[in-house]
Amino acid sequence: MTTRYTTLDSPFGPLLLVGEDSATAKGGLALASVSMTGQKNAAVVRPEWVEDTAAFAEVESQLRAYFAGGSDGFDLEFTARGTEFQRRVWAALERLPYGSTTSYGALAEQAGISRAAVRALGAAIGANPLLVVRPCHRVVGADGSLTGYAGGLERKRQLLDLESGRT
Repeated sequence: MTTRYTTLDSPFGPLLLVGEDSATAKGGLALASVSMTGQKNAAVVRPEWVEDTAAFAEVESQLRAYFAGGSDGFDLEFTARGTEFQRRVWAALERLPYGSTTSYGALAEQAGISRAAVRALGAAIGANPLLVVRPCHRVVGADGSLTGYAGGLERKRQLLDLESGRT
């Protein structure tokens, strides 16, 4: 399987897009990672990866529409990475409506995870490889405060402002 990558300029700086060939995905590519410069645990280009901007045409189109305020979601295929627990948390993230926020506790409930496992839920959110596209930025503290975001709290605020029309 070939891993492909490209970079995309965004309002948050360059995004590194990484994907793998897929016979079932739009454009033939399943998205594996979207990461930002300075992000914790960001993907790093490996020597065996192939730079291929054309393969990301659909991903880029949807990201540009999102950043322009003309799209409230993504219709992309993702690679099936992560543990079963992480995938359950990530699926709950993907169901969060555009322009909304939820608390860690409420997300745990939506994912069928006990409140005792909220720390593990937070770790799974922090391991999300698809920043922006899988909306982990929509999870906030119980009091509405901005907490943890691999891309930084300023970028989290900017994404929430974009989705609320306050940009």
